[in-house]
Amino acid sequence: MASLAAWRVTHLLQDEDGPWDLFVRLRRALGEGLLGKMLGCFYCLSVWIALPLAYWTTPVLAHAAIVWPALSGAAILLERLTSRPEPAVTWHEDPAPGSVP
Repeated sequence: MASLAAWRVTHLLQDEDGPWDLFVRLRRALGEGLLGKMLGCFYCLSVWIALPLAYWTTPVLAHAAIVWPALSGAAILLERLTSRPEPAVTWHEDPAPGSVP
């Protein structure tokens, strides 16, 4: 359950508009600063979302050190399974002016 929660909250903050465009406005307000960059990177954000989840779901605090990266990793795997691949970028160079194609 914590893995799903880590994916859901990370995806919501990083990639979704949210009600009344709340998360879009949050990302814009944070801009290019440290927090804004963190919200732009699913991998980075999943680490920080997983931290409190590991703490809350692990009865032995010492075990949270292994649960934390596991939750982040699970969120990343879920993101890779559910996201559409980005289209491949193709190289195209226009001929120089006056040259014969």
